[in-house]
Parts: sequence; structure tokens; C-alpha cells
Amino acid sequence: VQLQASGGGLVQAGGSLRLSCLASGLTFSHSAMAWFRQAPGKEREFVAAITGSGFSTEYANSATGRFTISRDNAKNTVYLQMNTLKPEDTAVYYCAADRATWNPRGSYAYWGRGTQVTVSS
Repeated sequence: VQLQASGGGLVQAGGSLRLSCLASGLTFSHSAMAWFRQAPGKEREFVAAITGSGFSTEYANSATGRFTISRDNAKNTVYLQMNTLKPEDTAVYYCAADRATWNPRGSYAYWGRGTQVTVSS
């Protein structure tokens, strides 16, 4: 299984970015997908998750109202649209996948390498 995250970069506070994660080696439409992030000196934290069908989503409080997770099963890709970015959103963002029962904030079997998001003030 490979998860390739992309779309990170440097953006000013208030700006937007869209992260993408291309998955291969798994039955994508049967896999829940999630985004986590890790800031320097902090533990990795949950950001958002989506079921295989895309019907259900869950967000961290910090992401609610600003971030949107979505997926395109025809393209084996999950997205994270991030709006109204804040300096505290600066982190490495990782995508993750799992075929187990829906447990959005739980452990995931597969992880990508991450993409850096830096928000300047």
C-alpha cells in the first residue's frame, strides 16, 4: 500500500490550500481515509476522516468549519480543502488508510509520508 500526499506549501494566514493523497495497493472504495497532522514538538493529532463511500465524515474541533475532507473513488484520491488557515495549522500533514470498522480517530494501518504546510502570520 502506498499513500502519496501532496499539495502542501507556504501560505499566508487567511489563505487556502488543498491537499491530495493518492492511494494504491488497496481497495480504495472500501477504505476509510483520514488526515492527521504533527507540528514541531507536538504529538500527531487527528484532523479529519471519511468513510469509504464518502457518506460520513468526522472532524477535529480545530478543523470544523474551515476544512473539508472529500474523496474521488474513481481516482483513488482523498482531499483536504483547508480554508482560513491560521499559523497554528502549520504542521506536516499525513494521510492514512484503513479497512477496519469505521473508527475515525482510531489507529490506521497505512500511512503516507506527509506534506508540509506552513502558514505565515
